[in-house]
Amino acid sequence: MPSPEPRPTIHIPGTTSHTIAPRAGQRRAEGTLRYLKAGSGAPVVLLHTVRTQAEHFRSLIPLISDRYTVYALDLPGMGYSEIVPGASYDEPAMRAGVKRLLTELDLHDVTLVGESMGAVLALTTAADLPERVGRVVAVNTYDFPGGIMRSSLLARVVVSGVLAPGVGPVVAGVEPKAALRRILRGGLGDKAALRADYVDELLQVGSRPGYPTVARAVYQSLPSLIAARSRYPEVNAPVHLVYGEKDWSRRSDRQADKGLLPAAEFTQVPGAGHFIALERPGILAALLNAAA
Repeated sequence: MPSPEPRPTIHIPGTTSHTIAPRAGQRRAEGTLRYLKAGSGAPVVLLHTVRTQAEHFRSLIPLISDRYTVYALDLPGMGYSEIVPGASYDEPAMRAGVKRLLTELDLHDVTLVGESMGAVLALTTAADLPERVGRVVAVNTYDFPGGIMRSSLLARVVVSGVLAPGVGPVVAGVEPKAALRRILRGGLGDKAALRADYVDELLQVGSRPGYPTVARAVYQSLPSLIAARSRYPEVNAPVHLVYGEKDWSRRSDRQADKGLLPAAEFTQVPGAGHFIALERPGILAALLNAAA
C-alpha cells in the first residue's frame, strides 16, 4: 500500500486550504490545484518562486488579509498541488494553472503578485486575461539566463547536475538539507530570514513521489520563462516592478524589463535579495495596502 501524501507542517493563522479539481475531460493533462485563502476584500493572488510553494508568503499574508481576500496558489505539481505524470512544467503550462484559479473562482479586478517565476507568470497571465487582472506586482522577475545559478558556486554545481543528461533525474532526487539551506540563503540579503521550519517544509514536499521529476522540469523551464518576456508589452494593467538590490538579476536585466514595460512603476529594495517575501514582507505589504 503506497505511503500517504505528506501534509503541510506550517500553518498560517487565518488561512484555510482549498483545492480546484481538474476540468472536465482534462484529468490526464492537469491535476488538482491547492491554494490557501485568507481575509476579505478585493482579490490578491500570490504566485511563488522556483522550488517553493504557497507558504513562501507566510509572513506577507497576515499583513494584507485585513484589506484583501488573499489566494496563495501552489503552482502545478509544486507544493501540494497534484503531480501528474508526464505533465509539462514550462511557462505556458504553469500559466494555465494560474488562469484556472482565476477562472474557476471567477475572480475579477485581481491584483496579481508574483515573485521570481511567479512574477513572470503574473505578467503573462495579465496579458492573457485583461478582463480579470486589474494590477500586477512583479517581484524579481526570473527571466534571465542562468537564473538561480548566479547565486553561488554551490547553486551552479547542484542545478547543473540536475539538468545534466543521464544523471539529472538521480541528482534531482538527492536534496541534502544543508545544500538546500545554503542555496536558499544565497537568495537573501538577510540570511536570518530563512526559517528552519520552512526549509523542513520544502524538504517534506521534495519527498513526495514524483517531485524530483517536477523539480528538474521546473529548472529546465528557464528558457520558456525568458521567452515569455515577449508577452510583457501586451500587459494593459498597471505594473509595479520590484527588485531587491542584491537580486540575481543584473542592472541590464532590469533595464530590459523596464524597456518592455515603460509605464511600470519601479522600486528597488535596499539590501534585499531574490526572496523579498521572506526577508522584507513589510515592503510588499505597504505597497499593496497603499493601493487598497
